Amino acid sequence: MAAQVHEFSVEMTCEGCSNAVQNVLKKKAGIDDIKIDLPEKKVHVTTALSSDEILETIKKTGKSCQFLGTS
Repeated sequence: MAAQVHEFSVEMTCEGCSNAVQNVLKKKAGIDDIKIDLPEKKVHVTTALSSDEILETIKKTGKSCQFLGTS
């Protein structure tokens, strides 16, 4: 499957929150790119992995998150 950009809404309030999300995603194999929009509380992940797999990874931070769609 080709890499797609998955968009997630993540409850992030500060740099520390976005860093936690970035760090947990960086440890996951198969992720090509991570873009975090802190003011909008959005995370864009470029990967061939499933959205469920990414969502479970983000949930490890303890942050409330949801899958918004792919682009």
